[in-house]
Amino acid sequence: MIAIIDYGMGNIHSVQKALESLGSSTVVVTSAEDVLKADKLVLPGVGAFDDAMNELENKGLVKPILDYVLTGKPFLGICLGLQLFFEKSQEAQTKKGLGIIPGEVVRFSAESGLKVPHMGWNGLCVHKKECPLLEGVRDSEFVYFCHSFYVLPSDRSVSAAQTEYGTRFTSIVWRDNIYGVQFHPEKSQQTGMKILRNFVHL
Repeated sequence: MIAIIDYGMGNIHSVQKALESLGSSTVVVTSAEDVLKADKLVLPGVGAFDDAMNELENKGLVKPILDYVLTGKPFLGICLGLQLFFEKSQEAQTKKGLGIIPGEVVRFSAESGLKVPHMGWNGLCVHKKECPLLEGVRDSEFVYFCHSFYVLPSDRSVSAAQTEYGTRFTSIVWRDNIYGVQFHPEKSQQTGMKILRNFVHL
């Protein structure tokens, strides 16, 4: 069973529909008990960093998420969900992140002349082909982005793929049972479905 965390900030139904189309059983969860019972866990997200951390704290979900990480079971963060894995964000005024992965979240520079947010289709530069999420995914396949901030891991080895947008940023993170994607796989057609299928089959 794949549990999708509902903390009032995520694109829950699109993610759920995509996973179910792959034959996976899913459940939307809001309680600590249900988080820890999951076989696989997904943290989606759309919105602001401070608001998201406030919601996770108010719902008592921070400790259960951190406890889940220690079980070794697969955990996927999507867009803002990935950013929440990190220690801090330039977007945040008051809140720290979950601190699952060392590093920070930074804003795209407007000096490049590119529009912020980064919105639309862009390619993946795959440099960790052994990452389980990337099985069958070729270099330069396109996925759909919508974000103004990107993750900057302290340890570059957790970066499984990057994308170019004024700078080369990490678009897929992988460390042990932790997976994160900056794009929206549920909106990324065939490539996104391959990545979600790989997660389902972990």
